[in-house]
This record gives sequence, structure tokens and C-alpha cells, in this order.
Amino acid sequence: MNPSFPVTANIVIIGGGAIGTSIAFHLARAGIKDVVLLEKSKLTEGATWHAAGLVGQFRSQQNLMSLMNDSVKLFDTLLEETGQDPSWCKVGSMRIASSPDRWKELQKSYSSAQAVGFEMNMMTPSEAKEIYPLMEVDDLVGAAFIPDDGHIDPNSLTQAYAKGIRKYGGRIIEGVMVKDLVRKGNRITHVVTDHGNIEVDTVVNAGGLWARQVGWMAGVEIPAGIVEHQYLVTEKTDEIPANLPAFRDPDGGYYAKPEPGALAIGGWEKITKKVNPKEGFPWGYERHLFDADMDRLEEFLEPAMHRLPILGKLGIRTIINGPIPISPDGEPIMGPVPGLDNFFAACAFTSGIAASGGAGKAAANWIIHGDPGLDLWAFDIRRFGALHAGQKFLHDRAVESYAKYYAIHWPGEELNSARGVRRSPLYQTLKTQGAVFGSKFGWERPNWFAYGDVPQEDVFGWDRPGQDSTVGREHKAAREGVVMIDMSSFTKFEISGRDACRFLQYLAVANVDKKPGHATYTQLCNAQGGIEADVTIIRRSQDCFWLITGSGLGVRDGDWITRNMQKFCSSSGTDVRLRDITSGYGVINLAGPLARKVLEKVTDIDVGNDDFAFMSAKDIRIGYAPAVAYRVTYIGELGWELYIPTEYMQYVYELLQNAGQEFGISNVGYRAVDSMRLEKRYLAWGSDITPDYNPYEAGLQFLIDWQKGDFLGADALTTIRDKGVTRKLACLTLEYPMTVFGGEAVFSGGKAVAQTTSGNFGYTIGKSLVLGYLPTELIGQNEFEVEAFGQRSKAVLVNGAAYDPKRQKILC
Repeated sequence: MNPSFPVTANIVIIGGGAIGTSIAFHLARAGIKDVVLLEKSKLTEGATWHAAGLVGQFRSQQNLMSLMNDSVKLFDTLLEETGQDPSWCKVGSMRIASSPDRWKELQKSYSSAQAVGFEMNMMTPSEAKEIYPLMEVDDLVGAAFIPDDGHIDPNSLTQAYAKGIRKYGGRIIEGVMVKDLVRKGNRITHVVTDHGNIEVDTVVNAGGLWARQVGWMAGVEIPAGIVEHQYLVTEKTDEIPANLPAFRDPDGGYYAKPEPGALAIGGWEKITKKVNPKEGFPWGYERHLFDADMDRLEEFLEPAMHRLPILGKLGIRTIINGPIPISPDGEPIMGPVPGLDNFFAACAFTSGIAASGGAGKAAANWIIHGDPGLDLWAFDIRRFGALHAGQKFLHDRAVESYAKYYAIHWPGEELNSARGVRRSPLYQTLKTQGAVFGSKFGWERPNWFAYGDVPQEDVFGWDRPGQDSTVGREHKAAREGVVMIDMSSFTKFEISGRDACRFLQYLAVANVDKKPGHATYTQLCNAQGGIEADVTIIRRSQDCFWLITGSGLGVRDGDWITRNMQKFCSSSGTDVRLRDITSGYGVINLAGPLARKVLEKVTDIDVGNDDFAFMSAKDIRIGYAPAVAYRVTYIGELGWELYIPTEYMQYVYELLQNAGQEFGISNVGYRAVDSMRLEKRYLAWGSDITPDYNPYEAGLQFLIDWQKGDFLGADALTTIRDKGVTRKLACLTLEYPMTVFGGEAVFSGGKAVAQTTSGNFGYTIGKSLVLGYLPTELIGQNEFEVEAFGQRSKAVLVNGAAYDPKRQKILC
């Protein structure tokens, strides 16, 4: 062994690309000692060295935009801080719209940009041509220009990070191959290399193209696949102006990056190729490139030559067809890996150069403080499960996500690959009855139901085409009659043991210590008071509870519960157990003002309000079948969630449908649910509430039980309670029925003051409505406007819920 090779380290980062070096830089800069970065070859080799280096900040979500903006802020100062020039060219970027629908997408983005104070300039074709004179604009609809975007040299950037690492006391060791990770229980204890073993406290997987294989060393699956991506570089010419902005033509499927006297033209083709999906990427292929694929190249080169006629005059100097990492949904993978206490992932970055500065900062915060500093659910590894990491699912989804990179992202559009995987027992029955399905965590869930002459297929557009007669019809049925909603995809955990109640009292803000048969709606907060989960807890017996959460939140919430349970159970003798029972029970939500009339026909217990109160649960029989009936609502109507062992689901559904015929019973999908929950101001985790928000801001402080003793987040929430908050969640109805989806800018006095978190049309109240966090000083006034697709509407603040604010329909 080399005597200078470390035998211990605080943090070992595996991978010397832009992401790995940025994380090491930020850790060392924060004063973390004994940070070691291991690179099996040389820095940048893998995916970094052949990256195009475009830097675009705009993203659909505010926090993701903040992360990209953190990159640009760092690029601005990296030369001064490290002494190494990262070759950052802040020349701006142009994104054009060649179709009316693409222009609407840009208008939607512009509203979001205004909401967060992000500079984005909308331009006419002639204005755009002044900035990008190489462009043909006769058939152009418009463009958006972001002045703080640009491009950067990947190698120079990585070397700047490396110089910063060394400046702040970190260590980089090149030419070291990681061979294995020694795991003891839930911890990695040693990193095994060809130079010796390193005893370690924390390991970061920034393995890029090899991240999946590094995961295998730790005994976990990282859903990071690889596909081919190619671009060409033209011959040089004096006709290409200096300081030309970066250029994106999503309708044409390509981008153009300025090179000295030339252009690099790359694209996101309709079909790319999977790379080594079974065995992983060969370890020795650090600088491997594939043969040029001229058919794929032609797909984006032809529209590029139409828009940029100069390309017709220039030959091709080189073609780069290289491997890039990608996840099933095309977004990066970050965060603590479930099942391990000290293994962190930062991989699958398709735009890793642009994201590196912000991702490194967030990752360092996450490792040091247990929190990235902003909600990064869209990047969180826990949005995926074992299903997504299977090589076929992973790569089929990755290829489709790649193809849709520049596609118009229609609201509500579903991916088509890897479908039909997880099915409720009612799947075929509902399909026969007109269900149009969406996909959530592999589950097929009815989004809406076709009827009559309405085709059983989705139609997408910016104005929710056809939904007034489909979703609106379901909405009306739920408000006036009785409906069934298949909610089998709910994640269901059983938490049991002698100390289960004591643990849940610590984990939740509300009081869960109620008699068996009672339920609690509560948030699970972190130490800062941020909302980590939004759940229902049903007490099944003295020492057994069911915790119900969203379909796509099982891995995340399960990981949060498990990590806190391990801390809680650190003392010997503590008895708490967690079990996922999702697959054991289907769920039918029987809801609507006539729901009681249907349920009482098929069960022999009294389901009247006096004997079966709101937020209570009972073991009942529906016909011959056992079920747990839980009286609750997410749509604002009388209703029960019926938890039914899966083998009885079809029988119970048929029994309810037959019993409800005289009341006009019908099916309802999730799109109607979203419309109805907004009318009731019911919140959705991931949009309306996240770790960035606390219960006082969200208006959920009434759920906190201050009398029950200590709980997670109590100290922070006490401070928040005493000091007050600067923003509060509010509901606004629009005077003009604009189509809203969330992300729109809210204006007051002509100034953007907030961004909406959710938006939809309320078919009962007959108005569009949005949720958003307003500055507290504006709560109470009514001079608001909301902007969507270039239009503004006056907006009225709603006091409480827009529908049934006194909860009379729920409590009847």
C-alpha cells in the first residue's frame, strides 16, 4: 500500500466528474475535514469530458430553478475564489417557439419566472433575430431570452472545482479503482480499493456512468441507466458572430452551442439507444464514444438547417456520440439511499454541468445538516422504488424520457412505456366501464371515465380539452349523488409493538393516542418544522396503527419513518415494528351525499352519524367480505374509505355497484378528485406542502397538540408560533375562467408577490381557483391578479374553503 494513501476518511466521494468534484468542493469549503475524492482514471473522464456544456437555468419548479441559479452564481465567482478559470461564458440563451402551443408553453414559463423574480424576456420574431441573427424567423411565433444563461467548458469547470477542493483542505486521488463497499448492517464501514481499504463515515456515489454498479457494491439498486446522446461540431467560419447566445429550438428537437467560429448542434431524438442495460457500463470505457448514428443525427439536423440556414454552407468537423446517464423520469437522483444510514447518491444528471454548482451545494447541505436547504423532491432518489430500478423498466422509461426532453409537457400527460405493471383487482372492470388510466409509482389509476360517444383516450392541450363534459360530469356526480373511486394505490403501513403509540406521538404533530377505532390526520415535521409527510393514522388496536400516505410516497415516507424509528429504538428493549401492507388491501372510496344509503344496504351495522362519526374506523362486513371502513373525505363529501383484502375487492365492488344502481352510482377518477379537493382547500404534499413550508404557513397549525409532550419539530414550531410567519397559504378564485395548473404568478399592486402551488377549475363553484403562499401583510385585501398564458384575471381571496366552508356535508 502507498504510505500516503488514507486508511480512514470522514467522507469518501466516488467519482471525479463535475458533480463529484462540486460536492467535494462544497464540503471542504464548509469546513468539513478529511474529505477524500476517489477517481478511477482522471478527473472529467466518463460523461463530463464530452458534455456540451450548455447552462440553462429555467425549470418548471421554483426550487429547481433556484438550484440552477446557484450554479450560475458560483460560476460567476469561481475564478476569483479558486484562481482557476472555468471558461464561463455568460452570453444568455434563446428558446424559440415555432408553434402556437409551444408559445403557450413559453408564456406559462414566463408567468412562473415572474413569480420568483427570474429575468426572462419574451420577444417577437424580429426582436429575437436582433439577438440571434443567424436565425430564419419567417415562420417563428416568438421567443424567450434569458440573459444570465450561457455555456461553460466542462473540463475547465471541473479543474476549478478541483483547485477549490485542494484550497480548502480536501484531497483528490486519481487512478484509484473502488472494488467494493463493505457493509455492516445499515452502514458502509469501508471502501475497498486497488490501493487499499479506507474506513469511512459517509460514502457519496457520484459515479456517473458507473453509479448503478457502485450501488451494487453496497447491495442497493440505483435507477441510473445510460443512453446514447450525440452532437456535431461544424467547420469554422467568420460568419458566426462572437458572443452568440446559446440556442434551443425544442420544436425542432435540437440545441446550438456557440464554439469559436463554429456551432455545436445536438438533439434529443425520438428514439435513442440503451447502453449495456443488464451488465452495466464497462469500467475501462472512461473515454469511450460510439459510432455516429446518421439516421438519428438527420432527425434534428434537418430542422436545424431550416432554422439556421448557415448550416447548409458548413461541413461537419466532428460528431460526438457518447454515453450519458439518465433516470427513469429524466431527472437527476440525489439524497440518502433508503436502507443505508451513510450512503448518499448524486447521479443520473443529464445536465450535470449546468446543475453541478447548485447540486454540489444542496448535496453538501444534505450530508452535513440532513437537509438540502430547499425541497428537492423532483430529484430525490426516494421518488423511485425497486420497480424503477429493474433494468427493463429503468431503460424503457429512460429512452422515453430522453425522447420527451424537448417535447411539449402537456398537463396531465402520462408516459406510455412500462405501463400496466401494478394493477388493482378492479383494473379490467374499470377499463371495461370506460376508465382512462394514468400511472403513479407503477400503479394504473383511473384518471377519468369515458361515456357515451366520448373516446376512451386522452386528448391533451392547454385548455383541458373535453374535461368540462368528462371531469365535470364526475364532479357533479360526486357532489350530488354517490360515486366510487378506486384508491387501491394508497401506500399503507402497519406500525405495531408495545412502544408504537409512544413512537407515533413523537413522530407526528397531532395527538394519535386515541381509542382504537379512531383516526388522526397529521403532518410529520422535521427538526426545522418543515412538513416531511402528510398522513392519516388509524388506531387499529392498543398496539397497532395503520399509517396511510400517497401512492408515490411510500419509499420516501417509509424511509423517513424508518430512520426516525431507528433513532427512537436506539435504547434496548424498545418495541416498534414497521410493515408495508399496501399489496394486501385494495381501497374503494364510497363518497357523495347518497353514500350512506348505499353502504347501509350492504352492511349490518349502523352507519348513521351518531354511531359512525367522522374520522372513525370500524371492522365491518360488506356482504360476506371483511373490510375496514374509515369515515373520511378528500373531496368534501360524506364518504368512507373501504380497506378490503385484495381477494374480496371485485366482489365488494360488484355488491356496491348493484346496491347503488337505484341512486345512480358511478365511477370517478383522480382528475375530478383534484378539482374537488381544491374547492375544499385540501392540500397535496409535494405541491402545496413540502419541507419548505411549516404548518403555520399552511394553515394546519390547529392540528398540533401542544399538550401531549415532546415531538419531532416541537422546538422549531414553538419558535415559529411565537415569532409568527411572513407568508400564509391562501385560496383565490379567478373572475375570468382562465386555465390554471399551478406555477402561475400572483400580482398585487402590479408587482409579482407569489407563485401558485395548485390550480384547477372548480365545477361546483363555476370558477378557476388556485392555492398559493401570500405575504402575510396582504392577507385580508383583495387587490390580486393571476397571470396565465399571457392573460391576467382579477382574483378574490377566499376565506376558508370555496365549497361548504362550514363542513356541513362532511359531518352530516
